[in-house]
Amino acid sequence: MVKCIIFDCDGVLVDTEKIGNGILLEMAQQHGFEMELEDAYRYFNGRSLKDCFCHIEEAIGQNLPETFENEYREKSFEAFRTQVKPMEGVEDFINNLKIPYCVASSGPVEKIRLNLEVAGLLDKFENKIYSSYQIGSWKPEPGIFLHAAKEMGFEVKDCIVVEDSKSGVKAGISGGFKVYGLVNGFNNEDLEEEGAELFSSYEELSRLLQMF
Repeated sequence: MVKCIIFDCDGVLVDTEKIGNGILLEMAQQHGFEMELEDAYRYFNGRSLKDCFCHIEEAIGQNLPETFENEYREKSFEAFRTQVKPMEGVEDFINNLKIPYCVASSGPVEKIRLNLEVAGLLDKFENKIYSSYQIGSWKPEPGIFLHAAKEMGFEVKDCIVVEDSKSGVKAGISGGFKVYGLVNGFNNEDLEEEGAELFSSYEELSRLLQMF
């Protein structure tokens, strides 16, 4: 029986992936990097910014400017402040939950809080927000999910992880969690390949979990 749900944030609770990837690709193109948005979903979602920047630098054969990260964060935060929306169906799903839940993300706490606040979900996650930056461990390492389960007071076997990225599913599975993967048309094969049980809507997840 599921006793606790650990949600990823971007692409699971809030619809940010198109915004963030779009800005990153636009900025990287100015330095000779070319990638389709669909491929960015596969390569970048769920990974740390450092990993994303390393991928870009390897592809273009040179270092990005020292100001690149700050500029990206400023541009993306500005966009998030006005454009972020909750994922379809997630608010009703959370409102109907009778068990504890939390969010565990690779992003900084301030980014998680901003996105949840703009999407109208922050009040549901106060004191239940866990970031890789707090523990120095990023997906696909399982550390953030193990940390979240421990902080919530549950064993791994009692928790499920809800993810939308290849690295996130890999992190959950390697940590011993059962992982449910929210598919978006770009990530179906990757999530299934890593061992996630797929779902395409929160109504479907409700049926799979037989919780409501």
